[in-house]
Amino acid sequence: MSTYLTFDESYLRDIYGEHTAKEITHQPAMWRQAFNNIETIRGEIDAFLAPVMKKDNVRVVLTGAGTSAFAGKTLAPHLTKVTGRRFDAVSTTDIVAAPGEYLGEQVPTLVISFARSGNSPESVATVDLADQVLNDCYHLVLTCNPEGQLAKAAQTKKNMFCLLMPEGTNDKSFAMTSSFTSMMLSALCIFDPSEGLANSVESICTNTEQLIAEKAAEMKALAAKACERVVFLGSGSFQGLAQESALKLLELTAGKVVAIHDSPLGFRHGPKSVVNDKTIIFNFMSNDRYTRQYDQDLLAEIRQDNQAMHIVALSDGADEQVMSGNVICTETQAGNENVWLSFPFIALAQTFSFFKSVQLNITPDNPCPTGEVNRVVQGVTIHPYNKK
Repeated sequence: MSTYLTFDESYLRDIYGEHTAKEITHQPAMWRQAFNNIETIRGEIDAFLAPVMKKDNVRVVLTGAGTSAFAGKTLAPHLTKVTGRRFDAVSTTDIVAAPGEYLGEQVPTLVISFARSGNSPESVATVDLADQVLNDCYHLVLTCNPEGQLAKAAQTKKNMFCLLMPEGTNDKSFAMTSSFTSMMLSALCIFDPSEGLANSVESICTNTEQLIAEKAAEMKALAAKACERVVFLGSGSFQGLAQESALKLLELTAGKVVAIHDSPLGFRHGPKSVVNDKTIIFNFMSNDRYTRQYDQDLLAEIRQDNQAMHIVALSDGADEQVMSGNVICTETQAGNENVWLSFPFIALAQTFSFFKSVQLNITPDNPCPTGEVNRVVQGVTIHPYNKK
């Protein structure tokens, strides 16, 4: 019988955690498939995107709801840097609520929609609103569901291209895991012009497989601690990752564990008040030498405060300051770009959240069976928008 995250399949089925455990574990396999899919149809993708990206002052909007929005927030700083183009991360929930503000510039715009199901009301409405408000608009849809509304819309709209993720990414569990990372990896592989892309992908796949195997027991032990609050910290691309990590823990524990996110510098400006002896802090350590100084400063400060129950520094390499306390160290060999570290880092955060859910006797595959929160959001009314 197969084992996933230290548990055998029969036990995972008993606790309704089978899908979540498998979907966290199989992410590297999905990333390999996603990359190969892109390479197979790269000519089609380039034929759609090249004329758009050549336009003067083109704006790229990375959008989605919830976890899907955080994919864009993680990628935007990196893609802006490596392409010299403007990538803005704006959630569909913000766009739908105030399209005149978030889509107020009449510049050529590429809207990249991250959508597991492609059926979320705000995701569908954002495509329609962008076409309504903007004079020159194009859409790239990254989705895991070929039967979703966005995937079907792309079949009839000339200004829209849909890239389907591998079949196994349409997560059956409540919380998005492999869908999130596979959509994020796909966008990165489409827009990042760096050489050695295939090597970088394989490196994070191999590293993440090894990391899950080696650190699952450690995450399990950490989740067994009687923590009531967890803080995720990260700068730059890692701030979006910290936000997704906090959401994953909130979702999988049905809100029983308070989870927040911030940047290491921002944390001092009030949010640090949350830290007590029931708090675990995760600090995503930047590979950028300049930014890392601020990570190290805060790490030293919270250790000196001696208030937190436990501190975990996730780092691509060891330095004396990081190794002086509790640390999980991962060697990705994927270069110095933080965005590549996001993949092994989020896998560990997901693993911790899964174990915390199990420890609290919550069913990970459906942590809210009473229906107040749903896999695809319910109860959203999309109101007509009149452009003024």
